[in-house]
Amino acid sequence: MAKITRIKATEPGKPKEKPEKTPKPEKVEKKKKVKKPFVLFRPFVALGRYLKNSWLEMRQVRWPSRKSTWKMVLAVFVYTAIFGAFLLLLDVVFDLIFTKLIG
Repeated sequence: MAKITRIKATEPGKPKEKPEKTPKPEKVEKKKKVKKPFVLFRPFVALGRYLKNSWLEMRQVRWPSRKSTWKMVLAVFVYTAIFGAFLLLLDVVFDLIFTKLIG
């Protein structure tokens, strides 16, 4: 599950508090150098990273229940029927107009 970070809001009249500066440690840790893969393997590494991140994103999705899914499907069917009837009505009206003008 994802970690949730809470952010506290400051009051509008109060200025923001500046954090105290911490002294730098004497021993500086070196960042590890990330070894880049061989040129021919880079697309496969990128594809693997993409699939891994996609899977992690899919796990965070809140899927609708069966009941709400059927409600949405019904809404799509009703909208499609209404829109189809509207287009049919426009087609008939324009057909009548053009047959009166031409014929």
